[in-house]
Amino acid sequence: MNISDNPNSPVINQNPSRAKKILIPVGIILIAVVIKSLMGAFAPEAQKKVIESKAPLVDVLQVSPAPIIFEIESQGSIAPRTETTLVSEVSGQIKSVSDKFVAGGFFKKGERLLKIDPISYQVALLQAQARLDGANAKLIEEVARGQQAEKEWSLTGRSKKNAPILALRKPQLQQAKADVKAAEADVKGAQIKLDRTEIIAPYDAMLKAKMVDIGQYVTTGSQLATTFAVDYAEIRLPIKEQDLAYIDIPAIGQSGRKGSQVELSSIQGGKITTWLTYITRSEGVVDATSRVNYVVAQIVDPYGLLTSQSSSAPIRIGTFVRAKIVGVEMANVIAIPRKAVRGANQIYLVGEDKKLNLADVEILRGDNKNIYISSGLAEGDQVVLTKLATAVSGMSLRLKGDPIPIQNDEVKPEEADGQQSDSTRVAAKNDPSNDLISKGEQPVKGQKKNTSDLKKVETPAIREGGKL
Repeated sequence: MNISDNPNSPVINQNPSRAKKILIPVGIILIAVVIKSLMGAFAPEAQKKVIESKAPLVDVLQVSPAPIIFEIESQGSIAPRTETTLVSEVSGQIKSVSDKFVAGGFFKKGERLLKIDPISYQVALLQAQARLDGANAKLIEEVARGQQAEKEWSLTGRSKKNAPILALRKPQLQQAKADVKAAEADVKGAQIKLDRTEIIAPYDAMLKAKMVDIGQYVTTGSQLATTFAVDYAEIRLPIKEQDLAYIDIPAIGQSGRKGSQVELSSIQGGKITTWLTYITRSEGVVDATSRVNYVVAQIVDPYGLLTSQSSSAPIRIGTFVRAKIVGVEMANVIAIPRKAVRGANQIYLVGEDKKLNLADVEILRGDNKNIYISSGLAEGDQVVLTKLATAVSGMSLRLKGDPIPIQNDEVKPEEADGQQSDSTRVAAKNDPSNDLISKGEQPVKGQKKNTSDLKKVETPAIREGGKL
């Protein structure tokens, strides 16, 4: 008999694989929950570490008022005090030139540069002298005739006062005197033209450029050469309006007085060469384009040609130089580096309690390196030089040599999975006791940690007695 035909027989599950698919995942989940609960129950207690919050480390400058001599920087090019273009006043052929009639040639005052053919002007001078001799002879004749006329008038028995001027030949005498003066003028004019056939240096000069040479024919007005004076040179120095108050400048019209000292410098032959001079005057106007003032410094004998005892190196016309003007002295001024100023006129100070203070100061002037302060700081103040990302009044600061203060005692436990959090790892890394553990040593109870040893290698936690 078939079992399935018996109604009283027990029912047998005909699909056992389906039950397995349901029970196995449920079992796995239950086992995982039990394991997690056991791990949480027997997990080690979190090790407590102190988070060290470091105050910013800053550099400071302790200031003190002192007398300051300001230095004003400028620049410019050396220029001659006088530059002349020589022009011919006569016509003719150039018969001779000086051996020094070349660019860069030096001529003393009165020395001849070149000579124009003088023959025609020598002839003109002889003719003028001949006319003068004739005029003088005519004058002598008229003087004699006048004397004869006076004698003849006196023979008439009448008074000389009533004699007509024609009878005494006074107009003829006056004409003869005028002819003599005209002849003398002609002689003088001819002599001047003859003298101008020689081109003479009007001052101690150096030839800048020549336009003619021997054999060339020139006319009246022809340019011959360009010269410049070498007794002294000048340099125009632009000065800002706010810097004029710190420079000693001779008053307008006050010649002969020396102003502030000026140090000029330029690179010559790969080396820096300096010259000392002084300010002689101000141009007295403001440049309409740049809005700056110009002062003029004088350089005596720039080429060293006039005095053999010159100790400074020659400085050529056209040389670009940098100028450092020694200004006036001012008392009770504090100089700090430019980087110490925050914003327009604010600086950071370190108080006695190592707290940050913000202070506004009055800036007198500044240069490329320093800022000069007239008020707002006192002697002994400590100015912060370090740039702070976030500056808040009252924040703690740390100076070089100060210990690292602990400002926050907040404690962060380890994560539940037994791994240390980021902040805990940093604290463990800075804990010197971990270094002892890594060497197999145990730190002595109550032993003070060495706060200077902050760069220990991170070591894993070691279970001891069920706790870290």
